[in-house]
Amino acid sequence: MAEMKYWLLKTEASDYSIDDLQRDGRTCWSGIRNYQARNFIRDDMAVGDLALIYHSNGDPPGVTGIARICKTAYGDPTAFDTKDSHYDPKSTKSEPIWYAVDVEFVSMFPNVISLEHLKNTRNLGGMLVLKRGQRLSVMPVEEKHFRIVEKMGT
Repeated sequence: MAEMKYWLLKTEASDYSIDDLQRDGRTCWSGIRNYQARNFIRDDMAVGDLALIYHSNGDPPGVTGIARICKTAYGDPTAFDTKDSHYDPKSTKSEPIWYAVDVEFVSMFPNVISLEHLKNTRNLGGMLVLKRGQRLSVMPVEEKHFRIVEKMGT
């Protein structure tokens, strides 16, 4: 059995928030249009992996809760939808370029763990979301960092 991995998934609360995920129970995590983030989804995510949900445009931006990967990578349906802003005519159902996973709600933190709070927390050095210029919307998180943030959220 593969070892569990941990992730950080960025979203804009105005597009899809932790509240939306709690209401829906699960959703397709789609619309990722960065090759490195796509590769994480396609090649590395597995059912059971846990992810921190990060609101990038929040006030303040920060981690709002936890989700679990509940379906492995498949062709991103938004890439095939001509009416969707993520449509890509080069991506086909038989040969997708872009991938999505399904995630399910695990928990919501009572308070947002702000980016500023994360930056000022000991033992989170090296966490990718804290690196200057880091723009990926899907990124791996070390288990030790995940556990620290999880504890901060409870």
